[in-house]
Formats: sequence, structure tokens, C-alpha cells
Amino acid sequence: MKQQQYLELPSEQVSENDESLTVEEAIANLRHEELGKRYYAAWWLGRFRVNIPAAVEGLIAALEDESDRTEDGGYPLRRNAARALGKLEDKKAVPALIKCLESSDYYVREAAAEALEMLGDHSCISALIKLLDGGVEAAVLVPGKPHLVQPYEDIIEALGTLQARSAIPLIKPFIEHPVEKVQYAAARALYQLTGEAVYGEYLTQALDGDNLQLRRSALMDLGAIGYLPAAKAISETLAENSMKLIALKGLLEHHLTINSKVKSGATPRRRQTQGNAHQESQKSKVESQLLLSDEAIEVMTLMDSLL
Repeated sequence: MKQQQYLELPSEQVSENDESLTVEEAIANLRHEELGKRYYAAWWLGRFRVNIPAAVEGLIAALEDESDRTEDGGYPLRRNAARALGKLEDKKAVPALIKCLESSDYYVREAAAEALEMLGDHSCISALIKLLDGGVEAAVLVPGKPHLVQPYEDIIEALGTLQARSAIPLIKPFIEHPVEKVQYAAARALYQLTGEAVYGEYLTQALDGDNLQLRRSALMDLGAIGYLPAAKAISETLAENSMKLIALKGLLEHHLTINSKVKSGATPRRRQTQGNAHQESQKSKVESQLLLSDEAIEVMTLMDSLL
């Protein structure tokens, strides 16, 4: 688990939206009489990865908040608290987040599923699977709302990340769901769970779609699963270079993670680079520790072409 240092904040007081806070003030504000300050404090603690016990405990308590309600019964503070807890890497929050999957608020369930994926604790798998009850037939729009009855995209992505192979039969039908982003989530998870190239190719083909938002989604999904054969298609997608670079970075990191497990007796191949002495030195430090395949070098070349 990566250690986050809250003391590495830009300064004792960090200004966002013209409001300055210290860590202590942000934690205290989770119980402030002004609801706006509570909402902002939860966001702030997540934004700056303040993973100290008092912050985690305060955010867990905020998941039970009854004061901050929308006209249609939503819980804005709970949503922000769940999102923040996903960023703080403290598995103490897992039981409370699992409970949030039963919330009447769709967006609380969505934030909880996303947070549980980030925390990577397998104890939540059965609760996530339960939200797929009814399958594709039950996965319909809520009347008068812009969303489905469950946050299927986040649920399915979490199951893929958590390597919930028992969910494969439940996820497969969602590749036929009428909502494209749900289809993409299913393809993403199924590739992670089975390693079958057909699902990576499904997402690669989505890069040719007419809708920019969907192309962006496919880019991010391909980066998340590290589907290396999609590298060239990613670089040629009609989307922002910044998005393509993020996706290619995901491919490269995934590939290097796998290669780092190769037997230590293997001989690394170093990429030939050009530039000033400082750049050469920095690159050689990194590359001397990595096994770079031809595919990895190709991805790096594609990334260079987008800069």
C-alpha cells in the first residue's frame, strides 16, 4: 500500500475556491453546523489524501449523515465522504462503504462502488454481485432520472479490478446492454477476469465510434486493462492527445509491471534515446531497472509522437 503523507501538502493552509483550511480545520468542519462546510471538508480531505486516523474516522461518520439532504432525498455529504475514503487507502472504511451499497441514494451507491474498487478489499465482492440481481433485464432507467436503477458501470468495473471470477457469468450478458458505457465496463472486466483478447478488441473497435465521450471512455478502459495490441489504435483515435497519453501510459505501466516479474536472470534491453546529458541520465536510471520489450518501446515511441 502506498503511503500518503498529509504533511506534504503545499502549505499548512491550502486555498481552494478562496477558502483556506488546515488539516485540523477540515476534520473539524465535517461536523460544522453549515452543511456547505461539511461537504467541502469531505472533498478537501480526499483531494489532499489526508489519510490520518482522525480524517478516516470523521469521513466514516459522515457516511451516516442525515442532515445534508437534497429535495429528492439524496445525501451529498455521504457521496463526497465515500469518494474521499476511496482515496485514503485505509481499509478500515470497507465495512461502512459496503453498507453504503444499500443506500437509497443512487449516487452514494455509485461512490461506494468506486471507493471499494480503489481500496481493493475482496470482502466486498458478494455485496457488489448482489447489485447485479435481475441481470440485464432489470438494468433499466429509473423513470424521470438520467441513470439506471444501479450504478452498473462502477459495479462491474470494481468486480473486474477485484478479480471476482465468480461474477463472470453475471457480467457476460452486460456486453449486450443498450447503454454503451455499460457494455464497455463489461468488456473491461471480462478482459481482466479471462484475459481473452476478444474483449480487448471490443474496446479497441469502440475507438472508431462517432461519439467523442464514448471514445474517451474506451480509451480509459483500454488504459486500465493494459491491452497492448490497442496501442496504435489509441494513438490514432480522434480524441485529445492528453487522453491518448493517459491511455498509453496505462498500457505501458501494465506491461512493465508484468515484465518486472520476469526472472531476474533476463537481460534488459535499453531504449536508445537522444537529448541532453541530464535527460539521458534520468532515462538511463529508469531504463536500467526495467525490462523493455519491443512492444514497450513501441508504446513509448507513440507517446513521444503525441507530445
